[in-house]
Amino acid sequence: MTGDHYFTAEPSAPAQPREVQFTVAGREYALASAAGVFSATRLDPGSAVLLRKAELPGPATTGALLDLGCGFGPITGVLATVAPAATVWAVDVNERARELTAANAARLGVGARVRVAAPEEVPADLDFAQIWSNPPIRVGKDELHQLLRTWLPRLAPDGVAWLVVARHLGGDSLHRWLVDQGWQVGRHASQKGFRVLRVTR
Repeated sequence: MTGDHYFTAEPSAPAQPREVQFTVAGREYALASAAGVFSATRLDPGSAVLLRKAELPGPATTGALLDLGCGFGPITGVLATVAPAATVWAVDVNERARELTAANAARLGVGARVRVAAPEEVPADLDFAQIWSNPPIRVGKDELHQLLRTWLPRLAPDGVAWLVVARHLGGDSLHRWLVDQGWQVGRHASQKGFRVLRVTR
């Protein structure tokens, strides 16, 4: 056993490469994954609900999209595929996750429009037309709130953020907290114990 978590910056566990297959919006994806990253063996159920229930961007979507906590890149890959006129920023503290996301973007043929970065590498003046996240609930409430306080204000004035949170891990309390912070929040969908929240200014 190691002390690694998916939010460890440099996982020490052996990579144990594998492939994860899933289907979103009628398209099949086969992405590289490895130990030491979030949901290494499958598309996380929360991410699956998010990609199935939120309103995916379309061909006319432009600007910068953010995948916050990208893991090995399934959300990034879907966003870059369905929104060919947009740039997708894939942000994660985990170095192995970033490497996998970059490799998977190249595998999907969208690497030229994907910017993989550690949080501190994102330009400070960049705002986002959309933010997508299956946020790292297990970092703890204080760190989660700080993460959202950092990134949600970077939403463009007419932008939208899509978040998925398990109900039993505090999805409803996070909804209330976001409202208390001044955001417009709607419960867009509920499925398999997950809440999909639509957040706007």
